[in-house]
Amino acid sequence: MFRIINFSVLLKTLVGLTVAFSIALYAMIDWLWPETSLIKLFTIASTVGAVLITAVSTSFISRKIWSLLSLFDGSLFPDINGAWEGEITFGESKLVARAIIRQTLSHTQIDLHTPTSKSITLESTPVTEGGQPRLYYVHRVTPRNPDWYIYTGSTLFDIRRVEINGIVRLGKL
Repeated sequence: MFRIINFSVLLKTLVGLTVAFSIALYAMIDWLWPETSLIKLFTIASTVGAVLITAVSTSFISRKIWSLLSLFDGSLFPDINGAWEGEITFGESKLVARAIIRQTLSHTQIDLHTPTSKSITLESTPVTEGGQPRLYYVHRVTPRNPDWYIYTGSTLFDIRRVEINGIVRLGKL
């Protein structure tokens, strides 16, 4: 599965930050209270590691990191969190769809609702192809009609950028 950022870099950075913060915190504690034992370093390192990993894995913090990284790397996949409205096309037919997208640095979860069915995410892969952000989406569809069968399908969402009053925004799915 594609991730928004490279996890090996993220983990190396978190380990480095954990070590640096732990040593700095231990040095400060050792300076203030010289009788503190070395075992405190392991306690501090565990706590700092848990706090950093929790901060990065929560949606609120990861979105802040994401928006900061987007300032430096314009090609980074856009943040598409929120409620979306769009249309699903089957040849000549079109069906109005509403989607709730929850996206973090580690995953993208979509709940898609149409007048005839609802679907849940099995797998999603955000990519940028030719400068155009797209989302490959594998889902399980549950029809609202109990006589119809539940099935697994795949979809490609084109994420469009729309300019409104000189401001570039993400368009509808």
